[in-house]
Amino acid sequence: MSSGKLSGFSDIAKQAMMQPQESMLEVKNKKHKLYIGIPKETSFQENRIPLTPLSVALLINNGHDVMLESNAGYAAKFLDKDYSEQGAQIVYDPKQLYEADIIIKIAPPTLAEIELMKPGQVLISALQLSTFKADCLHALMNKKITALCFEHLRDEGGSLCVVRAMSEIVGATSILIAAEYLSNIFGGKGLMLGGITGVPPTEIVILGAGTVGEYAARTAISLGAEVKVFDPSIYKLRRLQNNIGARVFTSVVQPIVLEKAITTCDVAIGAMRAEDGRSPCIVSESTVSRMKPNAVIIDVSIDQGGCFETSEITNHTHPVFRKHEVIHYCVPNIASRVARTATYALTNIFAPILLDIGDHGSLKNLIWQKSGLREAVYIYKGHLTSKHMGERFSIPTKDLDLLIVSHH
Repeated sequence: MSSGKLSGFSDIAKQAMMQPQESMLEVKNKKHKLYIGIPKETSFQENRIPLTPLSVALLINNGHDVMLESNAGYAAKFLDKDYSEQGAQIVYDPKQLYEADIIIKIAPPTLAEIELMKPGQVLISALQLSTFKADCLHALMNKKITALCFEHLRDEGGSLCVVRAMSEIVGATSILIAAEYLSNIFGGKGLMLGGITGVPPTEIVILGAGTVGEYAARTAISLGAEVKVFDPSIYKLRRLQNNIGARVFTSVVQPIVLEKAITTCDVAIGAMRAEDGRSPCIVSESTVSRMKPNAVIIDVSIDQGGCFETSEITNHTHPVFRKHEVIHYCVPNIASRVARTATYALTNIFAPILLDIGDHGSLKNLIWQKSGLREAVYIYKGHLTSKHMGERFSIPTKDLDLLIVSHH
């Protein structure tokens, strides 16, 4: 077969898989026992955990084994005994934890963690491509790891389920954070976010009409604030209007209109995402300098560089700084501020996937059947399958469909 016919490969691969149908059926009925390890997060201020005690109970009731590094759930207020009561094994030595077949965690793996992994292991975690290092990638490939990044997981409707869940949380939470910094508590202006009878409502400008922008708008409207949403895409603005079911001020990014809105508002929320790389910086320092004193900026896009020229990364310990008398909140992992809610959202996505892997007999069988899971795989048994990462790190990639067939 010439390599020139790459496009037809998947169909050929499918036929190759179709022939031994009886053996496939046998495989389907063989439930596969999973051995799952949940390490304690080591990355700064990562308070979430991928599975709740009840999800662990569900997995154990289905015949799987779950190991948890001691205090892994502590930051989300889940205690070791909450897990051990459901049948999880609590381990104190990370080396022992990495004996599991499947490692599931939140933050991308560090080199030290990859060193503990055993050859052929399955890893489910975030990837955070913008900060991922080539040496980590090579280390994973050398150990013949199969790695899935949960940012790329898609549900039946084709939407990025983890990204969407976290975006809903971050959008709603950003308004509640704004309310804190508008009040007197942290030296704000002393305003109540929203509106009451006879008092003009708070004005909130939201940049970006994606999921974060939509949930920020929903929360702000329900508190009685006056909301203006800006986005370059008319399609996204229309979708936001329809989803919210209320008329909201929407505008394409028109510099003069945007400038007027930003300089008169009480709160500005930056939620513009870039598909790749840096988020668009659409508010200049000179505009920020003309904002009302004690106005609040919450730059949700800070993990991609931010939408405001004055933004600089902050953290949960020191979340804000003032510049031009404007309060800036630029914490990248807002979801960790409500770690328990975020954990519930994540466990709803991860537990069914792990159960599915067990029911299908192997991860390979499941990847074959579920395209939403297939898109999350970036390394399969040590081979890089993500074209985007291949280009970024100049490493040749392989076609995942063909790898699955050749390992069949």
